[in-house]
Amino acid sequence: MTGFLFELTFLLAAPFWALMILLPRWSWTRRIIASPLIVVPVVAVHGVLVLGSLDTVLPAVLSPTLSGVRDLLGTAEGAAAGWAHMIAFDLFVGRWSWLDSRDRGVPALVMAPILLLTILLGPLGLLAYLAIRPRWQPVAGA
Repeated sequence: MTGFLFELTFLLAAPFWALMILLPRWSWTRRIIASPLIVVPVVAVHGVLVLGSLDTVLPAVLSPTLSGVRDLLGTAEGAAAGWAHMIAFDLFVGRWSWLDSRDRGVPALVMAPILLLTILLGPLGLLAYLAIRPRWQPVAGA
């Protein structure tokens, strides 16, 4: 079951990434990505994984130590839950960046590599977007 949930995690997020990167100007993309609920399926997977291992997760997060977190992430359940956590937050950050970039008129060709970086290395994608963001001011009426 854990392996299936691990595999399912990215599959649930991938369509939204595809819309933002490959179809940024399609009218349905904005309608779909505008909802913060796009992250709910991945969050649900995370919830199932965490609630199923609450007895080991809670001690590791209530009083975190490097060795405790390492041990938690060293289990199949911990790694899958960590993966779901990363995918959910990366998608939420990518969503925010994409929506903000549309409001600012950032070209889709500028955003595509930033969104790819966000998928692969979330915080670095956020940093890249924050670095280019001041170059474009919000478009009036957006």
